[in-house]
Amino acid sequence: MIHGSYPALRLRRTRAAAWSRAMVAETHLTPSDLIWPVFVTGGSGQREPIRSMPGVERLSVDLLAGAAREAAGLGIPCLALFPNTEPERRSDDGREALNPDNLMCRAIAAIKATVPEIGILTDVALDPYTSHGHDGLLDDAGRILNDASVEVLVGQALNQARAGADIIAPSDMMDGRIGAIRAALEGERFHDVQIMSYAVKYASAFYGPFRDAVGSGGYLKGDKKTYQMDPANAEEGLREVALDLAEGADHVMVKPGLPYLDMVCRVKERFEVPVFAYQVSGEYAMIEAAVAAGVLDRDRGVLETLTAFKRAGCSGVLTYHAIHAAKLLG
Repeated sequence: MIHGSYPALRLRRTRAAAWSRAMVAETHLTPSDLIWPVFVTGGSGQREPIRSMPGVERLSVDLLAGAAREAAGLGIPCLALFPNTEPERRSDDGREALNPDNLMCRAIAAIKATVPEIGILTDVALDPYTSHGHDGLLDDAGRILNDASVEVLVGQALNQARAGADIIAPSDMMDGRIGAIRAALEGERFHDVQIMSYAVKYASAFYGPFRDAVGSGGYLKGDKKTYQMDPANAEEGLREVALDLAEGADHVMVKPGLPYLDMVCRVKERFEVPVFAYQVSGEYAMIEAAVAAGVLDRDRGVLETLTAFKRAGCSGVLTYHAIHAAKLLG
């Protein structure tokens, strides 16, 4: 309710000086609000530029400790790891996800051995490991097998937890996988391993560069609309969140980010739990394309978009601009 009227009430008074704007700011962005997604590749001493994501590289395992050390030094609390699995290790059943010596597990171990104070979030889905590029297993007709996929996802989650993952983040969108993973973690006494569910994940046009980065785009047969959500739906997303929280998720995520700030706000207001958003590869690429075209100031654009996530209710944001933003904030 507004008390008083112009000229007694002039809202510009508190905007007149920088110190005053800082004093009354309603939303505060810090490096601790950021999670940095990092792509992992094989070999040694490898830095592979990702064509569709200017400024982002795949790093070999031996280079991850340096990246993690830089992030921790800037106050970034957590890395999210995504593997670019070698073509010869991909299969219809995604069995490389269960290999205790796969890229993801080696990456976790390397970071924990050198920068133990930083958190590690790991993706649980089969698309980096399957020869068909889907997040689950297929039957002979090309349909996703939900329950059979969940069994493999549980094994994948345990594999990552044994390697030292702090947060298991299922991005597959199979029904029932949060409850199954939570039960398996408890059964192996991983009581403190968190689950951040990709609870509201849309079948979006903004994922293309990510699929380039993990090498799954060229394998994908068909689309993912039978398991990722219809962008037209909002109430369905709230049902997904309710189910995942009931099954044992500690946090939930909305993905993509900026086109779905309404969902961030609705989830936060409805459930009052930690909500995260993923500023996805297509969003990153658009910002960088606008910068390259000379129509956007990168520094201001990055901080403005990240502040928008916080204002909408996010506890944190997964963003490829994490290092750049942390330096600006520092």
